[in-house]
Parts: sequence; C-alpha cells; structure tokens
Amino acid sequence: MNDGDQAIHFIYLVGVLVLVASALAVRRIPIAQGLRMGLAWLLIFLAIFAIFTLRDDFRELGRRLMAEGRGEPHAVQSGESLRIRQAADGHFWLRATINGEETRFLVDSGATITSLSRETAQRAGIETAGMPVMVATANGSVLAGRGRIDRFVTGPIERRDLAVHVHDGLGGTNVLGMNFLSSLSAWGVEGGWLVLRP
Repeated sequence: MNDGDQAIHFIYLVGVLVLVASALAVRRIPIAQGLRMGLAWLLIFLAIFAIFTLRDDFRELGRRLMAEGRGEPHAVQSGESLRIRQAADGHFWLRATINGEETRFLVDSGATITSLSRETAQRAGIETAGMPVMVATANGSVLAGRGRIDRFVTGPIERRDLAVHVHDGLGGTNVLGMNFLSSLSAWGVEGGWLVLRP
C-alpha cells in the first residue's frame, strides 16, 4: 500500500469517527455512556480494518488448520525456500508435479535415486528404457526400470531431466531420493520442518 492509499484510508477512518461522534452528540447521550459507545465502535472498525488488511493471512491460516485437521502434510514457501512440516507418521511428504501430473512423494535421504510406482509413471507419461536394475527397498530387492522425469516442480523448485527408477517395491509409494536432494543448494531439518533451498 502506498502513501496515497494510506492517507485516503486515514481520512476515511477520521470521517467515520466524526460521523459517529456527531450522532452521539445529537442524541445528547451522557459523556461516560458516549465514550463507552465510541470505544465500542472504534474497536468494531479496527477489527473490520484488521480483517480486511490481513484477509490473505487469515485465508492461509484457515488452509493450514484444515490441512492439520485432515492430517495432511503442509508445505510453506518462504522466499525461494520450501518448508515441509513433519507428518504425524514422522516422515516428510511433499506434493510435486511431474510432467504436469500432481504426485505425492515421501522424502527419503536413504534412497539414492528417486522412485516412482508404475501407476504414477504411466500417468506422467514416463517410459522406461535400457536394462532394468536391481534396487534395494525396505521390502527387499526388486527389479526396476530406468526412466526420466522431463519436468519436476515443487513450490519454487524446478528440475529438468531427473532420473528415476520405476517399480512397485514400495507398495505404490513414490520416493524422492538423493539425486534430487543433492541438486539443491542446501537442505536440512529445522525444528520439525524439512527446509529445501534451490
């Protein structure tokens, strides 16, 4: 908001207060009662002004409360960084788009290469090529196809041509591995939040 807008808002507020004060004076209300009514009106106007000014912040707070009520993980963009709140299961989950398809990922620094389920790869149009590789997962070793994500986007972070393994060894879970994390300028956990910096 520039200085001109602030001056207009101030003049408007003064005008409203003068209008209320003149209405109270015309009715010949006792001073003590008039002051109480004037203070009540002032508080009402300040509350309306605060709600109007901070409406975007209230909207974001509402989204956060709804996400927490549903037990969903929550990500917040802070400048060029992305902050991801730890989920109730102790893991960090994030939403990203891969080739335009929205996808949920488990962030796993123990995974060397990002892994996609076959269903996710099919939805995103990712084809496997070359010789399959053996991949060690929490459920044992599985045979995985090799593919590449053309465009990976999460918050302010975008990566092109990201290598992936495609398999169903993790029960359909998509895992974001070190090949993505190591491409960042910095990442780490700070007080229950995973912070990713491009």
